[in-house]
Amino acid sequence: MDKEAALFKVLADPTRLRLAILLAIKGETCVCMLADGLDMAEYKISRHLGIMRSAGIVEVRREGTWMHYKLSNPRNRLEECLQDCFRDCLANQLIVKADMKRLSKATCKNGELKTIGRNRKC
Repeated sequence: MDKEAALFKVLADPTRLRLAILLAIKGETCVCMLADGLDMAEYKISRHLGIMRSAGIVEVRREGTWMHYKLSNPRNRLEECLQDCFRDCLANQLIVKADMKRLSKATCKNGELKTIGRNRKC
C-alpha cells in the first residue's frame, strides 16, 4: 500500500495532476509546450516533471537541449486505470480544457516554438 500512497501523494499536487492529464491526452510533449499549456514558467514545470519522473510516472527523452515527456507505461492495473481516468474522466474539467486550448496554440516546428505574441527555441 505504500507504493500506491506515494503515487497519490505525487498526483495530489494540482500542477502535477494537470500535467499528467495533458500527457495522457496529448502524448509525448516538449516541456516548453507544457509550460505554455499551463501558463507557467518552464523551470516550475521542469521541477514538477522531475518529481513525477522520480516517482516513475513520466519518462523523458532529450532532443538536443529540449526535454520531451510522456507518461510511463502503466506498471500495474491501478496506473492503467488512472491513465484511462485522466483521458476519459478528467479531460472535461474546465481548467484542463483551458490548458488544452493554450497547448493547441503552441507548436514546435523546425526547432522554433511559435505561440501568439512570442517566439523561442524548442
